[in-house]
Amino acid sequence: MSAAVQARPAAPGAGTGRVVWLTGLSGAGKSTLASALHAELRSRGVPTELLDGDAVRENLSKGLGFSRADRDTNVRRIAFVAGLLAKHGVTVLVSAISPYADTRREVLAGLPGALEVFVDAPLEVVTARDVKGLYLRALAGEIPHFTGVSDPYEAPQQPDLHLRTDQISVEEGVARLLGALEL
Repeated sequence: MSAAVQARPAAPGAGTGRVVWLTGLSGAGKSTLASALHAELRSRGVPTELLDGDAVRENLSKGLGFSRADRDTNVRRIAFVAGLLAKHGVTVLVSAISPYADTRREVLAGLPGALEVFVDAPLEVVTARDVKGLYLRALAGEIPHFTGVSDPYEAPQQPDLHLRTDQISVEEGVARLLGALEL
């Protein structure tokens, strides 16, 4: 675990919120896990919000492209909103590809009780899960700047939690997330 991760406050019930940042390739299961965890936390009375990368891009980052600078701007915007919510006692679940390690480290270092979760599945698995066929189009060279194919995805080297969604169920993933949150 990095020094930045160790230095973050982590007491979920101490009047401050938390940020659970789920990162991984498109189709790895970030949104699925975040939605399931969101439902579980709400059923337990935990104030929680879900910031899904696709929804944020549509509503808060509309007009941004897929250059490195635009992707970093999108991640910083998500982190800004997550930080505001967490400051007010909300547990914020972020599900965003957030492909660049240095930008993730930067934003996570400034978020209260941040937990970096690597939602991981091999390219073959995410390609098979892709109902829109985007991976196949990207692999054929039809979609430029596609994360994990023609643009890099820099996997976390020391995430707080590593979930291999090709090897565990959604329920197992939620249980591990709850354990990491000490709930």
